[in-house]
Amino acid sequence: MHVGVRVVRPVGLVRARSALRAGAAAALVVAVCAGCSLLDRDEEVDQVSVFDVAVGDCFRAPEDIEQELTELSRVDCAEPHEQELYALAVYDDEGATDFPGAEALKAFADGRCAQEFEDYVGVDYRDSTLFFTYLVPSPRSWDRDADRTTLCFITTTGEQLTASVAGSEW
Repeated sequence: MHVGVRVVRPVGLVRARSALRAGAAAALVVAVCAGCSLLDRDEEVDQVSVFDVAVGDCFRAPEDIEQELTELSRVDCAEPHEQELYALAVYDDEGATDFPGAEALKAFADGRCAQEFEDYVGVDYRDSTLFFTYLVPSPRSWDRDADRTTLCFITTTGEQLTASVAGSEW
């Protein structure tokens, strides 16, 4: 299970570039979803465990925001989607066996996802028209599954993506 820290924009879209860029007016929420319902869409959606995703996979954003996210709605990147996984960032604080806390994981994710952005998209996130968001391990998956991986996703401010953004320099 993963917990996502995201910025909710006034238009009701769940998006984030980073806490630094989001601005003080943005409301931070811990977003996690179990058994998310999606809008009725024609595209083939594959429900996949958060532990079975790969860089380059594209996803539909969850409609409902709840406590924990165990599955994601994966689609072909040629189909309309809101998110693309671009990095699997492992929290590697040597000797860290206890859950470090939400703030420590959020700080890690903000920095590491920002670092990985340029390698995937081809442009620094501060110069991009794209944003990023992430899912971090929950205390339960940290303890039970030895989960140390943050999932970094490319996202937009409203328009759906219809192709991979890898190397796009957007």
